Amino acid sequence: MKTIKLAVIGAGARGFLAYMPYVQRFPREVEVVAVAEPNEERRTRFAEALNLTPEQIYSTWEELLNQPKLCDALLICTQDQMHYQPTVAALKKGYHVLLEKPMSNNPMECVEMEKIAHEEGRLLSICHVSRYTPFWQKMKQLINDGLIGNVMSIQHNENVGYLHYAHSFVRGNWRNDVLSSPMILAKSCHDMDLIRWIVDADCTKVSSFGSLGHFRIDNAPAGSTDRCTDGCEVEHTCPYSALPFYMQDLELNPFAALIADPPTETNRMNAIMEGPYGKCVYRTDNNVVDHQTVNMEFENGVTVIFSMCGFTRDINRTVQIMGTQGEIRGDLLRGSIDLFEFSSGTQTVFYTPTSSSGHQGGDDGIMRQFLSDLRHERYMDTLTSAEASLESHLMAFAAEESRRREGAVVDMKLFRQSFVATVH
Repeated sequence: MKTIKLAVIGAGARGFLAYMPYVQRFPREVEVVAVAEPNEERRTRFAEALNLTPEQIYSTWEELLNQPKLCDALLICTQDQMHYQPTVAALKKGYHVLLEKPMSNNPMECVEMEKIAHEEGRLLSICHVSRYTPFWQKMKQLINDGLIGNVMSIQHNENVGYLHYAHSFVRGNWRNDVLSSPMILAKSCHDMDLIRWIVDADCTKVSSFGSLGHFRIDNAPAGSTDRCTDGCEVEHTCPYSALPFYMQDLELNPFAALIADPPTETNRMNAIMEGPYGKCVYRTDNNVVDHQTVNMEFENGVTVIFSMCGFTRDINRTVQIMGTQGEIRGDLLRGSIDLFEFSSGTQTVFYTPTSSSGHQGGDDGIMRQFLSDLRHERYMDTLTSAEASLESHLMAFAAEESRRREGAVVDMKLFRQSFVATVH
């Protein structure tokens, strides 16, 4: 087996914590030969964990890409608005790329990256890790096997989890679409991708409704303060208080490990007292929606209702897929898929395996597939290629446009052409 050599741009939660465990477990499959990361502590931590020498460490992606070609492929895990430039530069330098989702927060950049990958004959795979989980693959198999006939309608719910939402989308890196991406893209492009994959047809119409309904200054409780540590009178009863949440044992709360490097108790307390993670959830510069629905119609007649909500107990996805001969109900958190067949009246419940790796095994799955695609020189039409991903990204952009236009129906053919025609 050929050992694939990679370089990593962005050594944060995804570039390091999500994908490097696979590298460390399977050193005969893959070797990391360089990293580019502007944060010194993250850069040092990554280098020590992957046994990199000082000559293999760069503070910027520009420094790394200015070197002679170092390896087979790059793993690019920068922030959303920082994907386009290193990806294009890498493709043109001859690298294959595994790119963290979303591709970009700019639809023109998404179209351009897909076009360049095609022209250069390079594999550009997008980290839609959900497609590689046993849960979603089993569901896709049941549909392909015809057990519910033709799919007619889907109801898909993304339950973000109230504490996850507060951490990532009120206080965290994805709280403001100017700094990152709209919620439908930053969080729910996984769901747009899954829906497009399951329906297996192009989307024709999109409409969307949603808003930032709760986490605003006018909803701040009486007696609350700018920070949880400023003598807030309701801190001890607030479900979003930073103190009990981020000072938990790291084994119980993985989000707590993300607010400081290294996440010692002292560093975490300093982060709460001085950084964004200690801000009152009603007094941040957040602007992304906390609830949103998207209505979609596809060329094959399938209709889909998607709902994202930040006010849920669990972090979970649930789905109901209704076909002409049966129905499937799925619960990702429990790994259960409930199949009911109309003709026989039989009900079968499948339980899919879980994994200790992130996204129910999807993080490991996409690494395994990307390396396999490189070894076998499968550069086009892969499971999560840029070509496949582009369509679901445009669905997300159309949904956001509709939401901003008070639910106006967006014609996807015209919307798609407005970007693709410009680039091509």
